[in-house]
Amino acid sequence: MATAAFGLGSVGVRFLFALALVCLTWNPTRFNYVAWAQAQWENLAPLVLFVGIALLAGWLFFVRTAAHSLGALGLVLCLALAGTVFWTLFYFDLVNRESTTLLSWLVLIAFSAILAVGMSWAHVRARLSGQATVDEVDR
Repeated sequence: MATAAFGLGSVGVRFLFALALVCLTWNPTRFNYVAWAQAQWENLAPLVLFVGIALLAGWLFFVRTAAHSLGALGLVLCLALAGTVFWTLFYFDLVNRESTTLLSWLVLIAFSAILAVGMSWAHVRARLSGQATVDEVDR
């Protein structure tokens, strides 16, 4: 069975899907699920619940896959790297600390990047080391 080649574009697609999931759930604008659900709370429509369940399924898939792929140490390292990036941005005054909207977008992008790395890590590790990861075997 032939498999598609894994490359930078594959990581980019995973990042875009993670960013869509994160930003559709919440972002600093009024166009997000949390704001929509809060506005509909008194008269909750079935569509709001359906979208919420779909987003929850996406979150479970991304978070469980990333956590399983990276492991606890990998997640800690990714968070430390993201924290260091923020520290560098603040240290060199590249980002205004008072702009909560900009900081919110940067956190959303960083979190999406961590999810994308987690989704891609098994492929990256296999390419760099030449060793495949097999967790489950069909019988």
